[in-house]
Amino acid sequence: MHVIGTVGLAGSGKGEAATVAREAGIPVVTMGDVVRQETADRGLDPASDHGQVAQALRKENGPAAIAERSLPMIEDRLEDHDAVLVDGLRSDREVDRFEDRFGDAFTLVSIEAPFDLRRERVEDRGRDTSEDDGGEPLAERDERERGFGMGEAMERAEVTIENTDSLEAFHERIRTVIREGGIDRNHSPTHEP
Repeated sequence: MHVIGTVGLAGSGKGEAATVAREAGIPVVTMGDVVRQETADRGLDPASDHGQVAQALRKENGPAAIAERSLPMIEDRLEDHDAVLVDGLRSDREVDRFEDRFGDAFTLVSIEAPFDLRRERVEDRGRDTSEDDGGEPLAERDERERGFGMGEAMERAEVTIENTDSLEAFHERIRTVIREGGIDRNHSPTHEP
C-alpha cells in the first residue's frame, strides 16, 4: 500500500501529476472535487464559490475536514490497487491526518512553480471564473490557501518538484516518484533544488 499526496499552489501542476498517475493505472482522489461537490450540494457555483465553501467546511468541521471526507474514497481504492494519488492537499493538518492514517506508506510531494507561470496556467485551463469576470485573483487565492497551512505542508514534503521545464520533463519526474513508490527516506533522487 502506498498513498502519494500532492501539495502546491494553484497552477503548479498537481492536475498534471494526477494525469500521469491515471496513465500509470493509479487511481486518483482529488480533494478539490470533494469541495466542488459540496459547493454544488449547497446550491453554489463551484467555479466562483469553491474557496468560500472550502473555508466553511474547515470552520464547520475542523481544519482536516476535507481530508476526513477523502479518507473513505482513498481506502475504497486501496482495496483494489497498491497505490493511490491524493491530488491537492491544502494544509499541514491534512498532512497530519494522512500521516496518522497511513504512516510510512504516505509520501508528500510538493509541486512548485513561479507565480507568473502559475497565473498563465490558471488562465489557460479556464476552470475557474477569471479575475476579469469577478473571480478571485491568484494572489488572493494563494494567500487564502497559505492561510489554511499550505506553506507549512509544502515545507514538510519529502519530495519537491520544481515544475518549470517542459511538460514531458515534469511528467518524467512524476513517473519517477510513482515508480520508486515515493522516495528512499535517506536520499531523494527526485528532489529538485
